Amino acid sequence: MDEFKVVILAAGEGTRMKSSLPKVLHKAAGKSLLGWVAEVAKAVSQKPVVVYGSGAETIPDTFGNAFTYARQEKRLGTGHAVMMAKEEIKDSVYTVVLAGDMPLIREETVRALCETIKTAGPGCGCALLTASPAVTPAFGRVVRDGAGKVCGIVEDKDAAPEEKEIKELNLSIYCFKTSALLEAIQTLRPENAQHEYYLTDCVKILYERGYTVESLSLPDMQEAIGVNTRAQLAQAEAALRRRINEALLLSGVSMIDPAATYIDAGVTVGPDTLLYPGVILQGDTKIGSGCTLYQGSRLVDTCIADGTTVENSVLIGAVVGRQTKIGPYTYLRPETVIGDRCRVGDFVEMKNAKIGNDTKVSHLTYVGDAVLGSEVNLGCGVVFANFDGQEKYISTVGDKAFIGCNTNLISPVRVGKGAYIAAGTTITKDIPPDALVIGRVKEVVKPGWAKGRYRANK
Repeated sequence: MDEFKVVILAAGEGTRMKSSLPKVLHKAAGKSLLGWVAEVAKAVSQKPVVVYGSGAETIPDTFGNAFTYARQEKRLGTGHAVMMAKEEIKDSVYTVVLAGDMPLIREETVRALCETIKTAGPGCGCALLTASPAVTPAFGRVVRDGAGKVCGIVEDKDAAPEEKEIKELNLSIYCFKTSALLEAIQTLRPENAQHEYYLTDCVKILYERGYTVESLSLPDMQEAIGVNTRAQLAQAEAALRRRINEALLLSGVSMIDPAATYIDAGVTVGPDTLLYPGVILQGDTKIGSGCTLYQGSRLVDTCIADGTTVENSVLIGAVVGRQTKIGPYTYLRPETVIGDRCRVGDFVEMKNAKIGNDTKVSHLTYVGDAVLGSEVNLGCGVVFANFDGQEKYISTVGDKAFIGCNTNLISPVRVGKGAYIAAGTTITKDIPPDALVIGRVKEVVKPGWAKGRYRANK
């Protein structure tokens, strides 16, 4: 028997998001809303139960076997949603209920709630999260009896004027004794303004049946704010990014303006790295120590080793070695691997390229489907013509080769170690080591040919 099971309610339609995507799949700081909640849930239960609605099959399609799933065919309220999961939770001692659209909830908060119900003893049927802010939004109010014990929750739409004056709010995060929860949900009735089965009604039912209901007050109510609109999504994302950036700052990373530095969950950055404003780090990106990323750089699923500099560039699915300089305005596409102490200049594009140590790739150059050795020099405007309209081909360049400006390499070709290709050459066949290749058209000079030509053509 599992001590804890977690049920994540993710069946809401999210109509205010005005999107064809289920609300809980919208992303904040690189992770879906449901993904953030699931990460917290797994702190107390390895395989949470996700309740999703009809028409939201993209949720199980997205997460696969990370969860156990329960389908809510008709959206009849939160109590009804938990009913759909009763087979999945029946063998647990406790059931935690979380909302799939609350990405700011913290692991330590959920752990504290679980500890609250355990400490309260076997007579406790539920522990719930509450807050008492100075300004009370339209949340359910926590009702207490004359002895100060929680005896019910009244939803804002059903609250009488005097009940709306209650300052203690229900934050819709619970830990139930599972047997008590299953007992209570069987007696729920949709007798309210929404004509729904409210999970909150379980609190009153449990109280009336002799169970105690404990509360845990949350000092920072922002943790339990749900996302229902794009504006709230942006607010949640800003809060998550602040958390991410604060953790990195404490670990030794420098940011000139943290509010203008955008880092996804899961990105790692080493100490003594400096991030300028406008830097965007996404996906599975790993930055080493002592790096500098200047403004306007975007890195996705990219690894950068220690001491490397990236300036105003886009790197996607790339690997870059130590003490290398990238940019400005470089574009590294997937499967590009660059060695140590390299220099990749402005307006260079690479795709599926392997670049050896100490190699220099100058500006206005395209390297696609190529393997370059160490200490190679590529001049300005070099192009690897890797595609013939049907197939892509790989070219290789040996160590210490020199390729002059405006050289075209028609793949597949091999350039030998130490070969020297003069500027303006087109290479169509393999070049042996240490060879000199000059492929220019012979110059023809006609003295006086241009004299007066402009006026004649005017």
